[in-house]
Amino acid sequence: MSDFLSRNKPDWAELERLVARARRRPGSMPPEELARLDVLYRRTTVHLAQVATRTQDAGLLQYLNDLTAAAHSVIYLPPRGRMLAGAVRFVTEGFPRAIVRTWPYHAAAAALVLAGGLVAYFAASTDVLAAYALSMPGDIRLPGSTSEQLRGVLGSGRDTDSGYKFFFASFLFSHNLQVGILALGLGVLAGVPTVLLMFYNGMILGAFAAMHHGAGIYAEFWAWILPHAVTELTAVIFCGGVGLLLGRAVLSPGELTRTESLRLAGSEAARVCMGVAGMLVLAALIESYLRQSDLSTDERLSFAAASACFWTFYLVYGALRERLARRSAEQALLLWRD
Repeated sequence: MSDFLSRNKPDWAELERLVARARRRPGSMPPEELARLDVLYRRTTVHLAQVATRTQDAGLLQYLNDLTAAAHSVIYLPPRGRMLAGAVRFVTEGFPRAIVRTWPYHAAAAALVLAGGLVAYFAASTDVLAAYALSMPGDIRLPGSTSEQLRGVLGSGRDTDSGYKFFFASFLFSHNLQVGILALGLGVLAGVPTVLLMFYNGMILGAFAAMHHGAGIYAEFWAWILPHAVTELTAVIFCGGVGLLLGRAVLSPGELTRTESLRLAGSEAARVCMGVAGMLVLAALIESYLRQSDLSTDERLSFAAASACFWTFYLVYGALRERLARRSAEQALLLWRD
């Protein structure tokens, strides 16, 4: 064992120095040092296996185990800065580009929500039985409620403390995420449940609007619902769009097998789902804190308009970045063919 130690200690010491240098200055090591680091790492893992089977020296075993683990993290795990940069790149570019690539499905989901809203609005406005049928179970706001009763609910909760609002935001995020995942995941059933869910969500909003409009409450109602609904409903529509994408992969896989088609659609679904989770967190915070604040009707509507403009520009930027990426890919393909 003494010959083994004297023969290999220089390699271990060199590996220690390279690992320490890589940690101090990540990304600055020249290619030859990186190659040497990889060689020493693989050699030391062999030494670790030999020590584990030939000796009971716990100290040496622990030393080599720690050394190989440190080298592994340097070689295979991305630096924190790179991970942060990747997260920023996804938020600023990856997510909107994923939405743009699948825009026909999101447009179809939005059309379903709009259609459901219009059907429910006119049905609830003309038929009281339909209005009751479309009311949310357990809600104190029912057809026939006076404008004072409805305004009282719209203005409630503004004096609650921040602790309760945080709890309410957590509940809203959990609930909205469940709805979004349901609309997304059930798309694998040929998209039928997703279609029904999108239409139903639109009906709930349409019936709710009809009840308040029937009581003469217009601006106050939209100022109450739009600040969070712009972000929340957009996120739900994105989930519905991905659900329809998965449904199309099942119904019409083309030349691929259904498994391969679902795998390709699933990669886009994962990207959209990560971005939607962030949107739902934002919507829950807005609904809990801003909706239950003392902001005026005009201020609330201004915030809703600003939110709509932000998401519009966000998606336009994603479309421009996606177009630029496609052009670069086409040019690279032409150069390769030449």
